[in-house]
Amino acid sequence: MSKVIIEMERSFKDFRAVESRASATSVGRVLKTVRARRRKRPRNGDPRATTRVDILKSAAKAFRRLGYHGATVEQIAAALHMKKGNLYYYFKNKEEILFACHQYSLDRLTQLLEEIEATGEAPDVRLRRLIDAFVHTILDELHGTALFLDLEALSPAHLKAVIARRDAFDKGVRRVIEEGMDAGVFAQGDPKLLPFAPFGAVNWIRRWYSPAGPARP
Repeated sequence: MSKVIIEMERSFKDFRAVESRASATSVGRVLKTVRARRRKRPRNGDPRATTRVDILKSAAKAFRRLGYHGATVEQIAAALHMKKGNLYYYFKNKEEILFACHQYSLDRLTQLLEEIEATGEAPDVRLRRLIDAFVHTILDELHGTALFLDLEALSPAHLKAVIARRDAFDKGVRRVIEEGMDAGVFAQGDPKLLPFAPFGAVNWIRRWYSPAGPARP
């Protein structure tokens, strides 16, 4: 009888050991799955995603009202009824939000330039359309604000990326002007300096134009 009891105890211990290993394996598999899913989630995924855009709009308002250095992540999150920790799921820090604002705005400008260039219209028509599109971009709550946010607050890598994309847009405008000069549509001049006049004027719109006023762009 004692031998039977001993064998039963051994069997029970073996069963518990197997069960423990199985549970540990299951837990391990679950943890691996969760970690894998987290790794697959891009911190800066689709810039058109609703929550990300809402965060950028909230940040743009705060930056415009308080300045980049005056606005806090807590204020940006509170305006969206979010916790600070939830916001960090989408962005690492405030500087990354600033960079995303610039990128979002530059995405729009790049898209406009490509669409207008693809029309194959006369240079003067394309330049007029570029200026018109730029005006509406400037007046946009998010796009316009982003164009005037502090570049100096960006990290060196982010600053380099933003400047490169701005330069690409400037070169696109310059190409249109050069084509116009070659076609005799525009008077001869320095294609690098000429865009400063119309686009410099457009940049001042945000200082005097009020969406609540009677005039419409």
